[in-house]
Amino acid sequence: MDLTYILFALLAWNLFVFLLYAVDKSRAKRGSHRMSEHTLILCAFCLGGAGAMAGMSILRHKTQHIKFKILVPISLFLTATAVGLIFWVR
Repeated sequence: MDLTYILFALLAWNLFVFLLYAVDKSRAKRGSHRMSEHTLILCAFCLGGAGAMAGMSILRHKTQHIKFKILVPISLFLTATAVGLIFWVR
């Protein structure tokens, strides 16, 4: 499989995760139905760590929750490790 497709898929997924954080932030401001924290963290751990970290940093969303302060950086590390392994194995 071409590495370009894998990297494009990872980029698209992380953009999607970032958008999930943006939608949840918007819903929080409006007081409407929110996404569960479980869903946001699960998406981060499914190789969406960069998008989740960007969502937390840029949007300042979930930055006061200790669960997110700990788990999202771990998911970012695992995402970076997986990408590194993809390059190394190739």
